[in-house]
Amino acid sequence: MGTFAPRVAYLMSRYPAVTETFILHEMLALKRLGVDIEIFPLFGKAGKVRHPGSEELSARVHYHRALSLEFSLAQRHWLLRHPRRYLRAWGKALRGNAPSLEFLLKALVVVPRAAVLARRMEEQGIRHIHAHWATYPALAALVIRELTGIGYSFTAHAHDLYLDRTMLAEKIEAARFVVTISRFNRSLIRRQLGASAATKVVVIPCGIHPQLFEERPPRVPDGIFRIACVAALRDYKGHRWLIDACALLKERGLPFHCSLVGDGPARRGIEEQIVAAGLEDHVALLGDQPHDRIRALIAEADAMALASVVTQKGMMDGIPVALMEAMACAVPVVATSVSGIPELVRNGRTGLLVPEKDARALADALELLFRDSKKARLIALRGRGHVLDRFNLLKNACRLRDHFVSVSNVLPDPEPSTVRPHRGPLRGSQRRRRMPTDGARQTAREVAPTERRAGRKMEQAAVLQDREG
Repeated sequence: MGTFAPRVAYLMSRYPAVTETFILHEMLALKRLGVDIEIFPLFGKAGKVRHPGSEELSARVHYHRALSLEFSLAQRHWLLRHPRRYLRAWGKALRGNAPSLEFLLKALVVVPRAAVLARRMEEQGIRHIHAHWATYPALAALVIRELTGIGYSFTAHAHDLYLDRTMLAEKIEAARFVVTISRFNRSLIRRQLGASAATKVVVIPCGIHPQLFEERPPRVPDGIFRIACVAALRDYKGHRWLIDACALLKERGLPFHCSLVGDGPARRGIEEQIVAAGLEDHVALLGDQPHDRIRALIAEADAMALASVVTQKGMMDGIPVALMEAMACAVPVVATSVSGIPELVRNGRTGLLVPEKDARALADALELLFRDSKKARLIALRGRGHVLDRFNLLKNACRLRDHFVSVSNVLPDPEPSTVRPHRGPLRGSQRRRRMPTDGARQTAREVAPTERRAGRKMEQAAVLQDREG
């Protein structure tokens, strides 16, 4: 799509975050494709583990402090120079989040922080914002758009769609485009918000870097069937049923060892369950690990297991990247038929799927891989091919880069909310534009066709993805 390198601000709650390596890898891939990325965490850092590659972007990270002179001056700047925009941003955030007390309280924190980031982005000549998660990062992006006119997009993953969709319709309507990681998610948006919202949504899955995950030859047998599970220790990850399945494998006399990588609030309960089942010699809790260590653990495994479930509140997995990583290494996987996982794991072909909350079915699937090494190898090779084709980070980053290029040619809108509300994809003629401040001399006539073409391409892509699904 030409040589234009868009200047894009990446916005997320915290960076780096132990459980969000997929965002790091996406940014690294885009950087190598020529996208000029600046990183703006809303709330600072998360976790102590640093993943390889993060140092490449360390100079591009812009932290800020809430209790600082800059924080106060930013509020004063917008209130005195652009009072309508500033008060309108507050009004939108408070009205939009009023149905949810949790979101409303968080908005009181997000809006003034977004005001700080808005000044920084405007000073740095940011042309587009991409937020990860449809919750607070997308709200911050919307506020920044209200203040500066800089357009935004966001990626919706899992909990940000499944648990509380407060203000989601407004965020989608104001966005230039929306990415989600699965056809399951786009169908959910269509059901909840209608076809016009869904036409703004493109499915670009998370992916793996093929050079980081080479095909692993069959492991030399050592008498132990090694199972890996890489997942935060949270209820929706289903560790409870995996431990029950391990207890069944022990009863059946299988020589196995299961390594649980990750940490979280469910750790104590899992530890107690392991002890109660007498599995201390069979199941190990390894805690959070850097990504290179995780790759090594996966390569040493005979199978990857993830027993994801849907909780009573509706929380569930998206498409876990850990499954993609195991499949890319030609390690066979066992997972549950939850959310978008069947788009990755096709039962009997690229992996094995079992019903959620069914420890016996999970144990049976793992035992099958243990006893039938030829079938396990065939599934593993098919799984690797599927990931390299459909969940390839480099291919998917190219698609995202193309969307950034398309919308970064659209000029900012100085008064975003003066445009009448419109249900459906926004056309170029429906937005008022101002001339850029960086010296580029594009006219509104030149901009409108660019945005129309981008909108048509997104609609065509949505139709094509529906047909493929």
